[in-house]
Amino acid sequence: MPSLALALLYSGPDPAILQALTTLTGSPIKGWSDAMLWQEAHPEVVPHESFRKLKLEVLYSIDPQFARFLDGDKSKRENMKIRLEEIAWGGVRVDGIPSLDNPQLITAAEAGYLLDDDLVFGVEINGDARAYPLRIMGWHEMFNETIGGVPVALAYCTLCGAGILFETKIEGRDKPLVFGSSGFLYRSNKLMFDRETDSLWNQFTGKPVSGPLVDSGIELKIRPVAISSWRRWKERHPGTKVLSLETGHNRDYGSGVVYKAYFASPDLMVPALVRNEENVQRKDYVFGIRDVAAAKAWPVTAFAAKPVINDAVGGRNVVLIGDAATRTVRAYDRKDHEFEKTDSPDRLAGPGGEWTLTEDALVGPGGEQLARLPGHVSYWFAWDGYLGVRSELYQE
Repeated sequence: MPSLALALLYSGPDPAILQALTTLTGSPIKGWSDAMLWQEAHPEVVPHESFRKLKLEVLYSIDPQFARFLDGDKSKRENMKIRLEEIAWGGVRVDGIPSLDNPQLITAAEAGYLLDDDLVFGVEINGDARAYPLRIMGWHEMFNETIGGVPVALAYCTLCGAGILFETKIEGRDKPLVFGSSGFLYRSNKLMFDRETDSLWNQFTGKPVSGPLVDSGIELKIRPVAISSWRRWKERHPGTKVLSLETGHNRDYGSGVVYKAYFASPDLMVPALVRNEENVQRKDYVFGIRDVAAAKAWPVTAFAAKPVINDAVGGRNVVLIGDAATRTVRAYDRKDHEFEKTDSPDRLAGPGGEWTLTEDALVGPGGEQLARLPGHVSYWFAWDGYLGVRSELYQE
């Protein structure tokens, strides 16, 4: 069955292949997407060993560099955390979506190319504030930087709507890991790779899925990042640095250009099962927090009616402050406190008076600090499908 699905991808809707797949599966297979969805839903179907050789030959004919990730024993079933038959070519070669490594930055005053309502990934670490416009990051999907003395990488999967900030200095390793885009997709999620070992990584979980690091136990630490309008970010951080248009690559960085059709469509570009659409649709944005053995997501639209939400995930009480229009959400560990909104978007009413939102903590009138929690925005299908644990979903 996997070999027929592979053939279908490159042959188009061949009637003979479609009929064979329909007969084999007992389900109506009308195209490659149907075949991939059936395959994902049936992990008990194990392909013959000859399939691995066939698939590798096909992939290497597209780009011989793919061998860096899959050659030898790397792609054997027992050596991978994901199924080879579910890895799909994303339409580009290795580094066809080029990462930005220590890119050129400019001041806010110099960033005349940005519109006030352009969205940016906003990061501040140890007082070092940076803004990475989504209109640029959509073309690159990865930056490797040191911010506030901390080596980090932002992995942006445009197809699953998630920009996740990872620490890249791993205990016991001499140098920070540096990441790039492999050109592969897995269930509509990009597979990134580290340039030191050529291991493939799941962008959503921050875990290696094949290669030398696959059984290392490494899981990248997630750091807080906020999507924000450029206007609000520079108001909060007038000293921020921001990406320059001089990236060294020739791309159309115009506002609203990159992935315009995909972002406007309710459909996925690459098939992936969607487990639950009773309350939110597959490409509705959610803000998610992962805690020990627990996870919870809040639809971004919930913040339109309720910009401050006191809630809990697992055994941790949290407060979330959001702006549905710009997908801006920040979350803090609220302990046993309750908070309410004020007239200022940067302050909350809480015990003892007004509390101030910072990128590190929620700061009380007496100096008490409640730590910010690492969370991020994504499409619902990705959050619900990739975590490996069932996530709660906030409902008003």
